[in-house]
Amino acid sequence: MNYSDSFIRYLETEKRCSHHTAMAYTKDLKQFHSFLDMKNITSPVEVKPKIIREWVVFLNKEGIIPRSIHRKISAVRSYFKHLQKLEIIDNNPAQHVNLPKIPKRLPTFVREKEMETLLDRVDFGADFEGVRNKLIFELFYGTGMRLSEMVELKDYDADSTAQLVKVLGKGNKERLIPLTNESMHLLKIYRKIKDETFGKNHSPWLLLTNKGEKIYHKLIYRVVHSSLGMVTTIQKKSPHVLRHTFATVLLNRGADINAIKELLGHANLSATEIYTHNTFETLNAIYKQAHPRA
Repeated sequence: MNYSDSFIRYLETEKRCSHHTAMAYTKDLKQFHSFLDMKNITSPVEVKPKIIREWVVFLNKEGIIPRSIHRKISAVRSYFKHLQKLEIIDNNPAQHVNLPKIPKRLPTFVREKEMETLLDRVDFGADFEGVRNKLIFELFYGTGMRLSEMVELKDYDADSTAQLVKVLGKGNKERLIPLTNESMHLLKIYRKIKDETFGKNHSPWLLLTNKGEKIYHKLIYRVVHSSLGMVTTIQKKSPHVLRHTFATVLLNRGADINAIKELLGHANLSATEIYTHNTFETLNAIYKQAHPRA
């Protein structure tokens, strides 16, 4: 039996992982099994912690960055945990393997003035594509949702009456995020143009392509990358940068970090605390500029 296929099915059906996560785990497991083939290991029972450590060393020598090594070992660890549940193995050989330290990396974000320029001065156009593209930015900047969450938005997820959007996050967890007045105004215009272009009840999805089909990851990425290039010189111009921007702006303006954690859908506060580093940099700059003895 191919246990890897069984594991991927388990991720997709029982754990309800996204297609993107399942594909990443599939790739990682294929690489791991290729390494096992080099060691003439044919059964998961034969895999010991020493083999996992040797793979870590091998990946490091191949130039794989520590963050990617962590993800690959996480995939392998989950795989063996699944085999434990199936009672194929007794112990998880990847459970206590030491991994290379990940260097701290501050989140990249777009400055408030640059976002204001983009949303208030850049002309996206008044046709379906233009209004949709601007709505993408309003939703990212106003809610901090993930790219995968935006793609999966249904039309009824955005509640005009309650002024909330329901987002299905990681682990199939739902959360409600308030919508700004500008987002609601633009959403109303977008829905009107969408109905005129494709007809009412044409599609359950909120965001569509120019052909009336469900929007996809690469299209949103291209829209974000292209438009951010008009207002900022930061190297990384991705939807995730807008999520970082959302969190950083809230923190800089005094929002409680626990509230930001809930809005972002983080499972642990440690994932949210990284934004405090950016806030400190901002406060430090203000201090140096304003204090006479700084």
